[in-house]
Amino acid sequence: MYFTDRGIEELESRRGEEEVTFEWLAERLREFVDLNPDFEVPVERLATWLARLDDEDDEE
Repeated sequence: MYFTDRGIEELESRRGEEEVTFEWLAERLREFVDLNPDFEVPVERLATWLARLDDEDDEE
């Protein structure tokens, strides 16, 4: 288990029953980066990865 799994597990246990839109998620990511500018690159990579999950062209 990676250390980051703890945060993912907490997210799942606290909010796993909720339904959210990608618009809501995008706003939360923007807020997070505004508060934590050092995480801009990882958040951008995560957002891009999520946006392209179904793109067969990007699969290697």
